[in-house]
Amino acid sequence: MYEGKRSYEGEVASSIFGGSVKTPPIILASRSPRRNILLKQIGLKFKTHPSRIPEDFDFAASPAQNAKRIALAKAREVSKYYTHAIVVSADTIVVLGKRMLGTPATRVEAVRMLRALSGNVHTVITAFVLLDCRTGRQVVSVERTKVTFRNIEPDEIKSYVASGSPMDKAGAYGIQDDYGAVFVEKINGCFYNVVGFPLMQFHRAYREFRKQLHYT
Repeated sequence: MYEGKRSYEGEVASSIFGGSVKTPPIILASRSPRRNILLKQIGLKFKTHPSRIPEDFDFAASPAQNAKRIALAKAREVSKYYTHAIVVSADTIVVLGKRMLGTPATRVEAVRMLRALSGNVHTVITAFVLLDCRTGRQVVSVERTKVTFRNIEPDEIKSYVASGSPMDKAGAYGIQDDYGAVFVEKINGCFYNVVGFPLMQFHRAYREFRKQLHYT
């Protein structure tokens, strides 16, 4: 026990005086299977610790402000359980006009969301957070992608909702789903952001974050 503590103190002193410190464990504060898969796709090793923060909207704030607030709350809540880790969290909101669409609470709500999205252009906003538990330093970033839906037939919506797939997704659809993918006519921006996590932006932010904290 003493040797471990001495080693950790040595790492802290090294970073203060400009040396390098081994990158601490990564904690993903999400139960999303899509974010789990995407982080593994870029070779990150991590532990999953889902946050219990409710994804409630503040309608006085903008969609981006809501996404950042929720993502940051998730990271801070989970960070309380760790002293030496980097917590990664995210929140995705679908915006149609002035409406913010989160995860549908019921199948009826999922049907309503898909009917509203049908034939229209919406924006997918994802905020992600990197929070270093040792220093308290954090990075909050937002990505936006425009998505155009074709006109969806009522029987298509009914079948898709009956599959259960929309029930854990913002806006009640997943571009990566076998069936949800055929609703999307085109996108303008990051594809992975629509899936639920902007990989390129996160990868760049993570590399820079490690450099700033002198992590190897």
